[in-house]
Amino acid sequence: MDHFPVFMAVAGRRIVVSGGGEAALAKLRLICKTTAHVTVVAAEAAPEIHRWAAEALLTFIPRAMEPGDAMCAVLFYAANENAVEDARVAALAHRDGARVNIVDNLQDSQFITPAIVDRDPVVVAIGTEGAAPVLARRIKRDLEERLPSGLGVLARIGKTFRAAADVLPMGVKRRDFWAAFYDSVGTQAVEAGGEAAVLPALERLLNDTLAATDKSGHVDLVGAGPGDPELLTLKARKALDEADVVIFDRLVSPEILELARREAVMIDVGKEGFGSAMAQSDIDALIVEHALQGAHVVRLKSGDPTVFGRLDEEIEALDAAGVSWRIVPGITAASAAVASIGQSLTKRGRNSAVRFMTGHDTKGFADHDWKVLARPGEVAAIYMGKRAARFIQGRLLMHGADPATPVTVIENASRVDQRVLATTLAQLEPTLTEAGLTGPSLTFLGLAPRDAVAIGRHLNIEEFA
Repeated sequence: MDHFPVFMAVAGRRIVVSGGGEAALAKLRLICKTTAHVTVVAAEAAPEIHRWAAEALLTFIPRAMEPGDAMCAVLFYAANENAVEDARVAALAHRDGARVNIVDNLQDSQFITPAIVDRDPVVVAIGTEGAAPVLARRIKRDLEERLPSGLGVLARIGKTFRAAADVLPMGVKRRDFWAAFYDSVGTQAVEAGGEAAVLPALERLLNDTLAATDKSGHVDLVGAGPGDPELLTLKARKALDEADVVIFDRLVSPEILELARREAVMIDVGKEGFGSAMAQSDIDALIVEHALQGAHVVRLKSGDPTVFGRLDEEIEALDAAGVSWRIVPGITAASAAVASIGQSLTKRGRNSAVRFMTGHDTKGFADHDWKVLARPGEVAAIYMGKRAARFIQGRLLMHGADPATPVTVIENASRVDQRVLATTLAQLEPTLTEAGLTGPSLTFLGLAPRDAVAIGRHLNIEEFA
């Protein structure tokens, strides 16, 4: 970000605008909604500015700007619609110590004004860093339609009630109380009886919450998908938004982790095959510990938790501790990877089944039915197969697999840095070693990428004969 979004405190402080035309009016329509002391300096001004001055919404100085006019101003707008005059008044405002915005001059402005959705005191600011004002307006229109007009009423009453709600313990119980108010109780009260019905409903909700027994913890075992945040399911997004604790694996992408609730405790229990790792029993104990403390825990696993995710061990630990749990499936790496090369896992006349395999297990390289896998037309998706590539290659060739069998390796499937290696079984090694893959990779036995043009996008394919 080139602009850090903040909400500026302007109550009782000065905001000065130089200019009296359309550009100034556009800014003043928003500025006059604040509780700032607004001053307009212009030799000539639109009738609206004169009317607002008569209504005491602003102070109007009918002349060109002079030194000292922006003294003690927290914000200054140069809106003269004349580049030379805007540069002159901006220099004066800088000397007076104000932060300066020059209308339609992003480069020389110290701040920008976002598009605003106003549900006072709830304010949504939308900015594109000056790149796409039309897009900002479109987002504003969409949000205006989605946010109920009574939202500001709920926020105002909720603010006055915060001290009373402090009798609730910090954490899950207090957060659930406010979630219930804003999500359902408050909205229903406004619809049924208007603003007067909100406070009584809030008081009843507080009494009910105080009388309720403490909420038990819960664990969502969530699939984070292959890494592209747009492939995350809606149910997974909701779980991340509600989580008190997120316990995540090494392969979960930073973009996915960014979607977790800001207040959530983030715990990295990353594992790496043949590398340093937290013991699974320790992970199980960690999940149970936080759940027993009443937390909503999200156990976040890359791909789908039911595919090579050691899910059963975690469920057994939760059952033994009497903790409730739910599985939220995700898109597994094989589905994302095969889609990225424009292929299908099964095809009539080629293969009616596909195998999901792992390259290694807890005892080392994993053994499989190599005789069946070596048959023509077989397709397999091999997880965690980088280090086991030479072992897999040798077993298949030993059992009669065609050395020309296509093999495709996809690194970072679905992510912006995705990389595709197209090779054959005979060349699987040394191809992988020479490629120097560092990200999570999935190997397809029996599949080659479809032509990149045919599927409509560049695949970053590296072919090895």
